[in-house]
Amino acid sequence: MQKILFATSEVYPLIKTGGLADVSASLPRALLKLGYDVKILLPAYASVLEKTTEKSLKSIAQFELEGNRINIKQTRLPGTRVTVWLVDISEFSERAGNPYCGPDGNDWYDNHKRFYLFAKVAELIALNQVNLNWQPDIVHCNDWQTGLIPALLSLHQQRPATVFTIHNLAYRGLFSYQAFAELNLPDTFWHHERIEFYGQMSFIKGGLVFADYITTVSPSYAKEIQQPEFGYGLEGLLQYRNEALAGILNGIDCDEWNPGNDPHLAATYNRRTLSNKTKNKLALQERMGLTVDHSIPLLGFVGRLVDQKGVDLILSQMSHLLTSNFQLVILGSGFPHYEQTLKNIAMQNPHKVAVYVGYDEALAHQIEAGCDMFLMPSIFEPCGLNQMYSLRYGTLPIVHAVGGLRDTVVERQADGMTADENGFVFHKPEGKELLAAIERATKAYEQPDVWKKMQLNAMGKDFSWENSAKSYGKIYTQIT
Repeated sequence: MQKILFATSEVYPLIKTGGLADVSASLPRALLKLGYDVKILLPAYASVLEKTTEKSLKSIAQFELEGNRINIKQTRLPGTRVTVWLVDISEFSERAGNPYCGPDGNDWYDNHKRFYLFAKVAELIALNQVNLNWQPDIVHCNDWQTGLIPALLSLHQQRPATVFTIHNLAYRGLFSYQAFAELNLPDTFWHHERIEFYGQMSFIKGGLVFADYITTVSPSYAKEIQQPEFGYGLEGLLQYRNEALAGILNGIDCDEWNPGNDPHLAATYNRRTLSNKTKNKLALQERMGLTVDHSIPLLGFVGRLVDQKGVDLILSQMSHLLTSNFQLVILGSGFPHYEQTLKNIAMQNPHKVAVYVGYDEALAHQIEAGCDMFLMPSIFEPCGLNQMYSLRYGTLPIVHAVGGLRDTVVERQADGMTADENGFVFHKPEGKELLAAIERATKAYEQPDVWKKMQLNAMGKDFSWENSAKSYGKIYTQIT
């Protein structure tokens, strides 16, 4: 049985800012089911400690590290058999709120030090040097916050193998040379073939340069990040490491996202009882103050209100949506100017547009179940989970053909040859292209037999984590 140390900066439901948290919860569970011995390593943020009871926490190691008192506490991922080891240092455990930013919205001034110490603890555990009597065969790292772990482990001859997963290359973990100088890293690391990046230190380069294998979260994204448009200056390095790079599509938690027994819904349904879906539409329209009418096409959006998610494309077509027979419900938070613009539109058109700024897990489920179509016009999307939730709920996605969206959503071709069509795809990040896709969706919606067949195709897709976990298992075997 291979032992896996899964290092991550967030895991649902303990701490979540994005899709990384969902993956960090689901993949270890799937690996455990396949027989792997998995431990999740996570910073002990104040909010995480608040969610764990004293009874469920056990201190399993205490030691000094470069003048810092380290306490490793053990708990379980709620509702699972997966062990979580929390790295408790004051820089994590004594700060409320977001794991990366202060109350003013700016990054914590010492993020380089915090995540360096996290990496050092992972290094010591990986080398079995903190008396835990457990040494991993694989250290699986995720995104820039863990990028220094493969770099540190590269300094040891006898070490576990390392896998580094890119969830979003746009976040590269960039810090000044002064920050590099403050960390106890070898001078040899300050080199353009190591972690120096155009005069700055890049944490993510530690993973990309030193890991034995690199993965990312969809086959298309693995190709895209080797091109300048999506490579963020790292495309040359990724081309160089191409033979040790694979795209493995994320799965979704099919227990958490199951319309057949979802506790958040007005009515549960499956492929055989698809007509019950309409009850969720009516309940959602009522809850959000929209005109209650099952025949009006209802578009949904759940996600961060940032430019990456294509919010500008939606806004560019808003006048058309407002003068046509559509309703729109939006759930998310992000840039203040997007939040305010959308709130203003909703205030002026309360029966057509509903906007909830913030996050509400129950409402997210109700939007997935209650809408007819789901808007996901992302400018780039490494994998995306919401389009998979939508497919599972028979809510047909309208997506831009990038990353995991391209890999999961299939539109009927003009010659009608596609047998597994399950949504609508546009190929240029332009408002008029999005509008054309919405209009194609509307035409299909007006043909109940066509629409139902597409819904059944969508709901029939297997997005469970088991397949993805097996693909990771093959990589683990290959590098050990």
